[in-house]
Amino acid sequence: MTTLSPENSLSARLSASFILVKRKPPIDKTEWDGFFDENGQLAKSRDFVCVSILERGLHPSVRTEAWKFLTGYYSWQSSQDERLTVDSTRRKNYDALWQMYEKIQPLLENLHRNFTETQNNIKYQQGFHEMVMLFQLMLEHDHETFWLFQFFLQKTEHSCVINIGVGKNLDMLNNLINFLDPVFAEHLKGKGAGAVQSLFPWFCLCFQRAFKSFEDVWRLWEVLLTGKPCRNFQVPVAYSLLQLVREQVLQESMAGDDILLACNRLVDLDADELVSAACLVYAELIQKDVPQPLKDFFL
Repeated sequence: MTTLSPENSLSARLSASFILVKRKPPIDKTEWDGFFDENGQLAKSRDFVCVSILERGLHPSVRTEAWKFLTGYYSWQSSQDERLTVDSTRRKNYDALWQMYEKIQPLLENLHRNFTETQNNIKYQQGFHEMVMLFQLMLEHDHETFWLFQFFLQKTEHSCVINIGVGKNLDMLNNLINFLDPVFAEHLKGKGAGAVQSLFPWFCLCFQRAFKSFEDVWRLWEVLLTGKPCRNFQVPVAYSLLQLVREQVLQESMAGDDILLACNRLVDLDADELVSAACLVYAELIQKDVPQPLKDFFL
């Protein structure tokens, strides 16, 4: 058993301050522009910007540009001129990929009778169609939607991809419950067996259906992109959601299906409140002797 590093103790203090202090207004255009020098290069540290986003969020007027940095579409070290070049290159690469797809699509349709149906089913079953819609609402151009969504998946370690990250998230959620809340864990292993594994839509959709507005969804997603206060912050978020139904589950001795129904009723939530609760979970975690699997997952 080991404790998390001093660097992450700093993250915990930042998390605690986020919880205890009323959130300041989101970062607006004037403040965002002030983060850069006359050449358009970042004058603040990347950590400063990411912690500011964690604590305060982004105004809609700067979200598109900020997300290009958060996802890796732009380098944090780039100048304004370099970013113009990146935009041009990414547009050209997207156009080339689209032209290639248009050429091979008829061949694929001829070789595989159910190609179109299978293609549509894959996007629908993964829940990506709902996530992409939010990118389309935020972004102006198709090439931006394509690249930012790809980079979003990479930056969040493919946590919403069923065969890659979702199962790992569910396993770590179980581990986190076992470590922080053994009473609840015992119930979930017994009468509530299977409930946690049934929560995979939370991760597939990156909690999209739990919130009262698209603004709240974007707010959570941009926090995940900062990597603050830790990696894989989606798991403390899921743990915090489960805590909202914990007392009801235990008092009513709910079984697995009833637990799932209670979790599915968690809608119209406020992203700031959920982020705050998840920061508190992380702050609690790093005060303890953390098992190695959890340490590896969150660092």
